[in-house]
Amino acid sequence: MRADELDPDLAAAIAEIESLGLPAWSHLSVDAARRLEDDLFSGPPEPPVADVRDLAFDGPHGEVPVRVYRPAGAPDPMGAGGDPPARALVHFHGGGWTLGTLDSVDGICRELAVRADAVVVSVDYRLAPEHPFPVAVDEATAALEWVTETVDALGVDPDRTGVSGTSAGGALAVAASLRARDVGDAPTPAGQFLLYPIAGRDFETDSYRENADGPLLTREDMRWFYEQYLRSPIDAANPYAVPLEAADLGDLAPATVVTAGFDPLRDDGVALADRFEREGTLVEHRHYPAMAHGFCSLADRVATAETALSAVASDARSRL
Repeated sequence: MRADELDPDLAAAIAEIESLGLPAWSHLSVDAARRLEDDLFSGPPEPPVADVRDLAFDGPHGEVPVRVYRPAGAPDPMGAGGDPPARALVHFHGGGWTLGTLDSVDGICRELAVRADAVVVSVDYRLAPEHPFPVAVDEATAALEWVTETVDALGVDPDRTGVSGTSAGGALAVAASLRARDVGDAPTPAGQFLLYPIAGRDFETDSYRENADGPLLTREDMRWFYEQYLRSPIDAANPYAVPLEAADLGDLAPATVVTAGFDPLRDDGVALADRFEREGTLVEHRHYPAMAHGFCSLADRVATAETALSAVASDARSRL
């Protein structure tokens, strides 16, 4: 499941990051970690898209900001040109439910919009510890509902709307899918596109032991993120917080699960994909043995990351 060594392109990118001497997330206060992430992920908007709009909707805990990306050549919203509606992805950023902004995930949303030829709606859900579980899940579910109820204004097809997410955002995408199936408080998405998702809370898996010190994400980071997110040990048994706690992962939207060999979350993603397949959810598991957590955000520098993003986009085009 893990290559003998990191991909050379990725190793070079990680060496450059590590040369900055940055502390681990778990060694920082929440405020300091957020400031550091803002500094790390600021940059020019790439790749170009036809249109980007900042909007908001009324969610269950207040107004939720969203950013809508429309790729070049995508149909105009119905009423603006009469073109047929577009496929859409409702995207949830990573950051351990504690970090992350619309700006920090701008690049990968642009990549998904262009490569999947999809309208991408990025969701700025409320963060822990100020807003612990289940606030982020509530807002993720509400965002999916809002997009499918606002199809005319957004120019998207509700039957071709999926959910996507990186890391903690992948957990939120699964939670929204589970809620749609179990509770019915949101429409069923047409697909799930999960990039190195958080899915379990067993810190003694092989991948947690092998990759305890990273790179890019450590076991202690994950303990820290869960400490911010969960209100009590009782939440750790809730499948909307920890998807692998679900009694049944069948009868969900077709999924793509991306995992990386040097990622502490690797075995969580593998277990999620295996359970999808075993319990009746169509799944495409795309594993990259020489990659590490977050690698798809380095598609401009790492050839395998570019390949992985293109594969996810191809899956989205074929399923949505």
